[in-house]
Amino acid sequence: MSMKNGPIRPLLRPALLALGLAFVAGTPATAEPSNRGMESVNQPVVQRTDFVFDATPDGYSGLSEAEQHRILDWFDAIHLSYGDRVAIADDGLYGHSSVASAIGNLVGRYGLLLAGVAPRTAGEAPSGAVRIVVSRSIASVPDCPDWKDRSDSDFQGGLSYNYGCATNGNLAAMIANPEDLVQGRETRSDLRTATSSRAIKVYNDAAPTGAGGLK
Repeated sequence: MSMKNGPIRPLLRPALLALGLAFVAGTPATAEPSNRGMESVNQPVVQRTDFVFDATPDGYSGLSEAEQHRILDWFDAIHLSYGDRVAIADDGLYGHSSVASAIGNLVGRYGLLLAGVAPRTAGEAPSGAVRIVVSRSIASVPDCPDWKDRSDSDFQGGLSYNYGCATNGNLAAMIANPEDLVQGRETRSDLRTATSSRAIKVYNDAAPTGAGGLK
């Protein structure tokens, strides 16, 4: 028995060694770190673009009809719509004047209100002009969907790179103000009740429609 088993053992050792080298060669040297937490890898990213327009007031009495048409043409050119933030950068010079009121009326045609403080922009408005700044923020989730790894091949129990792409993508698409993803919103407000019940009030105050006087 010893003579039969003797020649077999030296043959097994090179075979096992070759198998081990093949396993090591098939394993990537620099594997991606495994996400062992519950936070998704791909998060929403908010990008803000500022559009600037320098309007020329008609003295301190407001805006001429021609200047108002110029502003409206500019609003149409940049597709001003819900979610945009419109402010006047004038260091308070026109803050409570008829110029600001005229600009506010033009902005109101698009269902928007003037914001209080304008963001900083490059350069300054010409002397005697008032600068209108439209800020537009867009939220998106880059690199989603992400299928560069396979969740069933992660032997460390980590999350896949595609985890959270659907939820974060829907959140970025549905949020009314993308800047809330960065700064959040304060809960200390006297208008919380009025804001939350606005839709109910509009429904209750609506005139009856349809057959039989039903809403």
